[in-house]
Amino acid sequence: MMKRNAVETVMGAVVLVVAALFLFFAYTTTQIRAVSGYELTARFDRVGGLKNGADVKISGIKVGTVINQSLDPKTFEAVVSLSVQSGIKLPVDTVAAVTSSGLLGTDFLSLTPGNEDETIKPGGVIGHTQPPMDLQSLIGQFIFSQGGGTKKPSQPEAAPAKKP
Repeated sequence: MMKRNAVETVMGAVVLVVAALFLFFAYTTTQIRAVSGYELTARFDRVGGLKNGADVKISGIKVGTVINQSLDPKTFEAVVSLSVQSGIKLPVDTVAAVTSSGLLGTDFLSLTPGNEDETIKPGGVIGHTQPPMDLQSLIGQFIFSQGGGTKKPSQPEAAPAKKP
């Protein structure tokens, strides 16, 4: 009986060590950590499924993190606060867009830097934004543009000519 308990204890310890290694590996290979740097804000009509902690990317590379989201009570716009790496200086004509990583993927904030020489200062605002695409509206537009909507009554056919 004592030998069986020792084997179960060792197996339990092995399982716990493997689980800890798995969690460590998952944490180090995914970029869940917040990016330290300077803070910016962006205003959107809507942000879809964007969440705090979401990635901020340029050309598919993570350069920041969404810190906070709030609603402006006067304009009813979504105000998104984000942190961008210190070494990245964004031009004032940068565009921020809420994008999804695939059809069922998570939403992230995509930044497209512009061509201006002047850069956005820490604490500044990204002036150009694009809300996420609304998939339901697009599908509805597609269905109705393909004739799935109401049909017009067909023209009556011309009566055949009578034989004399």
